[in-house]
Amino acid sequence: MSFGGGPPRPGRPLRPAEAPLPSLITRDDAVRAAHATDASGLCLTPDAVARPRSEAEVVELLRDASGERTPVTAAGGQTSTTAASITDRGLLLSLRALDGVVDLDVTRRTVRVRAGTLLGDVKRAAAEAGLLLAPDPTSEEECTVGGAVACNASGARTLAYGAMRAHVRALRVALAGGDVIEWRRPGLEKNTAGFALAADPVDWFVGSEGTLGVVVEAELALLPRPARVVGLAVPFAGEAAALEFVVAAREAPALRPRCLEFFDGPSAALFLEAGGQSPHGIGGLVYAETTSEDDDAEPPLDAWLALAESYGALESELRAYQDEGALRAARRMRHAVPATLNERGSACRAAGGRKVSTDWAVPYRRLADAIAVARTAAARAGVEQAYIYGHAGNGHPHQNFVARDAAELARIEAVVEETLRHVIGAGGTVSAEHGIGKLKRRWLPLQLSPLQLGVMRAVKRELDPLGILAPGNVL
Repeated sequence: MSFGGGPPRPGRPLRPAEAPLPSLITRDDAVRAAHATDASGLCLTPDAVARPRSEAEVVELLRDASGERTPVTAAGGQTSTTAASITDRGLLLSLRALDGVVDLDVTRRTVRVRAGTLLGDVKRAAAEAGLLLAPDPTSEEECTVGGAVACNASGARTLAYGAMRAHVRALRVALAGGDVIEWRRPGLEKNTAGFALAADPVDWFVGSEGTLGVVVEAELALLPRPARVVGLAVPFAGEAAALEFVVAAREAPALRPRCLEFFDGPSAALFLEAGGQSPHGIGGLVYAETTSEDDDAEPPLDAWLALAESYGALESELRAYQDEGALRAARRMRHAVPATLNERGSACRAAGGRKVSTDWAVPYRRLADAIAVARTAAARAGVEQAYIYGHAGNGHPHQNFVARDAAELARIEAVVEETLRHVIGAGGTVSAEHGIGKLKRRWLPLQLSPLQLGVMRAVKRELDPLGILAPGNVL
């Protein structure tokens, strides 16, 4: 039943050992309330909560749910910004207790972990072995591996390393009826057997948001750790120059950026204030990281500084982060931006408001134009301008509004839809890394045709014929 030592043929059901199980389901009001919210700003209280500690318990719960046709929504750290990890229908299946690193193979550079393991814990285990787990969502100290797989999480370093999908080598998945199937990527350079969508079932589940099966274990690829990493906070008087600098830095081969993060003026203020720095005179900021793979090689700092100077960076305010402690501090500063806005949004729930978080993306050269359209739409609707920050190197910002009440929420959602229509016209996406969940479901048809949605529904019917998994997510 393990991934190592000659895995079973992909697709063969694996029956766990039968064992009498204690009651796993609670309807305690306090427990249900504790699992009713995530980072979306919504509150959906489940009918019941289950907290399995093993794969066998997950299987038992799914078999019972299938027999009773009870909806089941899997959840990990509940950091979803799209309400994918909460429900008011049926059972909330919390996988946080299904945690732990099962195996770390330094030679093969892989790590096998249970679904409830925090991503930050996996990264530290890899680092102790001199290796790197590349995906780095900002919430890595709160999100789980299962959740990161379910929404195809990424983060700042996606620019260099790609999203979670690129690092998933194998999965163990409990299907709706309770069968556990182990899938491994084929590893072939050539393959013409069947439709492409059936060639690698691992990809069915990465990004499926719990709608097709429950990930219970994952094998992830690891990379060698860079010899040196340097972070740079490059401030500008305005955001236009900052966005132009992002394009130039991405296209300069000598710079080797592994992330290019943009912060507009208000977001830059939150970033800098979290590090005890003054945002005075800063209208835009770019945070970048550059690496060297050789102990004897220096990161190309002179080239970075020369490019920053050519785009009018405020050189006296430029900061470098050159050791592990400083890099961690910079990461905390980055996390302070969404964390602060989450707090402000939470304070508005009683009035029907919340934080509205978008994560659309366009080809990176079109990002400045898309931001301008978004700002114009907000101004025309009389909506307070959003905080815009995030993964500009991938053409992917986070546009975060705080709706103070239900009326403002409705206006903001209309602004978001207008923005997304432009984004799709520019060759973009309604969701770059947070998934669709429940909140963005209305906008998915802007991007996908009825035929594409029909194929998705057909896959859903095949894997979850009773439709009990993650009701309301995606479809």
